[in-house]
Amino acid sequence: MTIAGNPPDVLPQANEPCWCGSGRRYKRCHRASEGRVLPGVISPMRSVPDHIERPSYAATGLVERWDEPVVKSDEVIERMRHAGRVAAEVLRLSGEFLRPGITTDEVDEYTHGLFIERGAYPSTLNYHGYPKSLCSSANEVICHGIPDSRVIRDGDIMNLDVTGFIGGVHGDTNATFLIGEVSEENRRLVRVTEECMWLGIEAVRPGRPLSDIGRAIEEHATAHDYGVVRAFIGHGIGEQFHTDIQVLHYYDSRATTVMRPGMVFTIEPMITLGSWQHRMWDDGWTAVTSDGRWTAQFEHTILVTEDGAEVLTGGDGAVSAGNPLSL
Repeated sequence: MTIAGNPPDVLPQANEPCWCGSGRRYKRCHRASEGRVLPGVISPMRSVPDHIERPSYAATGLVERWDEPVVKSDEVIERMRHAGRVAAEVLRLSGEFLRPGITTDEVDEYTHGLFIERGAYPSTLNYHGYPKSLCSSANEVICHGIPDSRVIRDGDIMNLDVTGFIGGVHGDTNATFLIGEVSEENRRLVRVTEECMWLGIEAVRPGRPLSDIGRAIEEHATAHDYGVVRAFIGHGIGEQFHTDIQVLHYYDSRATTVMRPGMVFTIEPMITLGSWQHRMWDDGWTAVTSDGRWTAQFEHTILVTEDGAEVLTGGDGAVSAGNPLSL
């Protein structure tokens, strides 16, 4: 039997019944989606042991907002360094677990366990009701893909986005991984996306506007004829998963917020082979490119320092430890 979201290796002829079991002819059902990522079956939400500290939304899914200081205290920053190291390690190990033939739900189970082993709560779990412990976004999925029964295939590119809550703060990072034999076109997309993130990080300077980050990213993406997704942006982070700081990945002169030492936010550009526009799946979370062309993303949590930036989710052992352009 074919599992929802996983078409067979040999597809039906146009007028034969569709592989999904709908009873419709293949040409009227799934042929238009051939090669696309399709929704699978989502397993129940995983539990977290009682001894692990959890954010306020963990039980209800309701996110309460409060006025968290934009500039963090030294004590909060030190806790965020630890949360960043935990998130970076979980991302690296989860990426090493990826391989053709397993499901993204299996990846979620593994990642969930990694957080629990480290005494951390997976921040995405029940955040506004999100059902899983990471986001897994393959191929044309821009972000927020929900792990499910879809089988990872050779040639996929897979973004894993992980965030851990430990010590009362969050650490957030993601990277796009190559699965097996990936085409040169898509390898290049992933490489340039990582470069875009690092160019954005290198644009972080106290006294400068946040628009510098978007300018650096967009210029590099445009030079390679890629699109920059606009609907999803970087964000402030700390004791809350998301705070009011908004980090655009494209240039907008209205992004005038001045960077100050002690500010913490994410830089997480989503770069596309084609259109930067998106559409949403019915699940309310999964965003895909409007034209079905592939996309990649990288993310680090950044602390603004007196002379630049400290990457709280970087360092030795991080998936993306430095700008590939400088290697």
